[in-house]
Amino acid sequence: MTEQSGADAPELPGLRASIEAILLVVDEPVTVMTLAQLLERPRGEVTATLRELAAEYTEQGRGFDLREVAGGWRFYTRDVCAPVVERFVTDGQQARLTQAALETLAVVAYRQPVSRARVSAIRGVNSDGVMRTLTLRGLIEDAGQDPESQAHLYRTTGYFLERLGLRDLDELPELAPYLPDDLPDDIVSG
Repeated sequence: MTEQSGADAPELPGLRASIEAILLVVDEPVTVMTLAQLLERPRGEVTATLRELAAEYTEQGRGFDLREVAGGWRFYTRDVCAPVVERFVTDGQQARLTQAALETLAVVAYRQPVSRARVSAIRGVNSDGVMRTLTLRGLIEDAGQDPESQAHLYRTTGYFLERLGLRDLDELPELAPYLPDDLPDDIVSG
């Protein structure tokens, strides 16, 4: 039995090309750990390569950039290209959230896990329909039940972080400077 020579084996792509190929097909951010395991390379080497690629794309002024968000890495449209891409993708359709949806999403983001009743109490209007819409759009999800009231609790999703370009909830802006001075303490503090 003879060993197969190196010349007969198919040549594998390099680390940079492999990372780029994977990132082109993912529909959610992929972690360094996943890439390192898949490509059988050390995490530090994969992280360094991701950072080099991100810097290179920025330096070259590409129409896309590579960002670390929601615990992983993914390609995104560069901010300056967003209006062109939005026109292409929406083709005249309204893709924005309503004011009610934005308010509800903000309450969930800052107060999670939170029940529908609490969201409605904070907003001062019934928010059940908006909560269903946000769930259908994948921006919020069920976070279990409150042990005392048995109410369903909701939290934001990884998709929410991804759409806002945040690594985690700690990157949400401080809310206090935007609140009116006359709000009741139970709404402000939780």
